[in-house]
Amino acid sequence: MRTDSSPGNLPAREHLPAGSAGTPVLDVVIPVYNEEKDLQPCVVRLHEHLKRTFPYAFRITVADNASTDTTPQVAARLESEIPEVRSFRLEQKGRGRALRTVWSASDAPILAYMDVDLSTDLNALLPLVAPLISGHSDLAIGSRLARSSRVVRGAKREFISRTYNLILRGSLQARFSDAQCGFKAIRRDVAQVLLPLIEDTGWFFDTEMLVLAERAGLRIHEVPVDWVDDPNSTVHIVKTATDDLKGVWRVGRALATGSLPLDRLARPFGDDPRDRDLTDVPKGLARQLVGFCVVGVLSTLFYLLLYSGFRSFSGSQIANALALLVSAVANTAANRRLTFGVRGRGSAVRHQAQGLVVFGIGLALTSGSLAALNAATNSPAHSTELAVLIAANLAATVLRFLLFRAWVFPDRRDETEASAVVASRNPSSHNPSSPTYGTTTAAHQQHPQQLPHQQHPHTPLPQRPNATAPQAPYTNYDHSQTNEFRAGEAADRTWGDATMQLQAVRPHDHDPRDTRDAR
Repeated sequence: MRTDSSPGNLPAREHLPAGSAGTPVLDVVIPVYNEEKDLQPCVVRLHEHLKRTFPYAFRITVADNASTDTTPQVAARLESEIPEVRSFRLEQKGRGRALRTVWSASDAPILAYMDVDLSTDLNALLPLVAPLISGHSDLAIGSRLARSSRVVRGAKREFISRTYNLILRGSLQARFSDAQCGFKAIRRDVAQVLLPLIEDTGWFFDTEMLVLAERAGLRIHEVPVDWVDDPNSTVHIVKTATDDLKGVWRVGRALATGSLPLDRLARPFGDDPRDRDLTDVPKGLARQLVGFCVVGVLSTLFYLLLYSGFRSFSGSQIANALALLVSAVANTAANRRLTFGVRGRGSAVRHQAQGLVVFGIGLALTSGSLAALNAATNSPAHSTELAVLIAANLAATVLRFLLFRAWVFPDRRDETEASAVVASRNPSSHNPSSPTYGTTTAAHQQHPQQLPHQQHPHTPLPQRPNATAPQAPYTNYDHSQTNEFRAGEAADRTWGDATMQLQAVRPHDHDPRDTRDAR
């Protein structure tokens, strides 16, 4: 599959509209395990900060990871005392499992999490989520390794953190600076499609989420933070580091084999309508040229080494044919994966067969050049043969790129977009009542009134309610009112792909539950 040819399962980013409604804009999740002492001061401090500085409605969710102390009782007491606090209990440990479960069931358009020790300065929270609210970015992370960050921690943790991020840069080509800072946020429409691709349920969850998002071309916003290390942290460094390295190997292998359907996360090109009106403009030409040139240079060096080796025991024509055949197979495989972004084994045989046709054309060109050289000179020098072959290969390279781009690996994007347009005009393919921020099954699409907690895509952005205003019911975690997610299914990713379908947002969509007069 080609990650650059899909029109994308995600809609174009849009700024969430301002206004007032019952659904919180931000849901901050605090995963905890045996934190009976730190939980209450953490939640109270966070709640006071949000109440004082955050301009929209919010929720704080305590996700208990199978604690064995009185943490569940503390969370329940906080829920009863503070209207914006909710508690959720999991019977299995794992920070990643807790985040996946709560984020999957939340109805807030912006999802965030932070560690219970609140090591990160809370003044960075609004800058963290603002790009997600505005529609500028898909994910946001706090970075302790940015130049303007101020960090207080021991040399051991500093060394481990920087070493881990260097490993990510070297092995997974990660460009974000800090994968482990417990201060992150994501748009809910992105989380709906990204979470089913993440396998880890522990501490590597963050890294896997960021790597997949970056490889899929999603926009990650980094916020420099002030961070003070918690000396009483219960994280087991050695075990966590070992699990992280295993995760790096697993994700790297999956990316190398193309087994991850990252094209599900593709965004439309540009949010400005003028960008979509451009016609007859080659897509990705510059990137493909650079990739093709790099592969071509390496293939030429590989070819010359093979030719020199084969020439030692055979004639020039046979050595040229063998060297060109072997290098052509390697060249087609490299261009398929690196230049044109084709992943997986689908159509690999057909691509190699077409590549061999291109090889035949190159063989005719280079062999013809050698034949012309031999006709002009009876015993040409080896250096002269190489010079002629280099010139012939340059001409064959240009022809090979044109054939690869137009015939072997054509860009199917226009055809796919045309099919999507035809599908969008089919009234049976969309449900006008489907919300933008919702995960709906087929049954729910037929009965939208069964989803009272979901927000219409054009509903204004909720403001923070007054202290005396009644709080909207938190129906997502009430399993007696909804069967969209069960904790075990959300944690173990056992739901089917049908639950992750996102409906296109259209201006004429209307929510039957909206009782306001039409304007």
